Amino acid sequence: MPQAIGKLDHIGIAVRSLAQARTFYQDVLGGRFLFEVENPEAGFKLCELEFDGTILELMEPLGENSFLHRFLETRGEGLHHLTFAVPDSKGKAAELKARGVRVVEEKEWSPTSYEAFISPRSTCGVLIQLGSGYPTLSRAPEWEQKKS
Repeated sequence: MPQAIGKLDHIGIAVRSLAQARTFYQDVLGGRFLFEVENPEAGFKLCELEFDGTILELMEPLGENSFLHRFLETRGEGLHHLTFAVPDSKGKAAELKARGVRVVEEKEWSPTSYEAFISPRSTCGVLIQLGSGYPTLSRAPEWEQKKS
């Protein structure tokens, strides 16, 4: 049996209104607020909440040109992606591609931070993000500095 690819870092959920979604997940379900941040370059803002060790990342598009806006128009609100913390995400992405897995996007943020996305076409319909370091992983210490 193969070894697990990594630890589940967070679950990304696409929402139309971050404020409305945060109210529900925080006030109704009891999620503990971690941080909220806007990422204009990527076209979205996000809020992370912790539920007894599991992190939910709520994502709202910033404008109609955002990939997230297109996602919401096509699929509606709901699961956007799963992110796994993978110590050598660059090496793992290369290994997966060699095995015929469709890796659709890769980005090296720094020498210690890399991310790759596995196409939903290879994963039974779920976008999977593999990553290491900041800003990919919700547990990266740099996010503590972003709290608002």
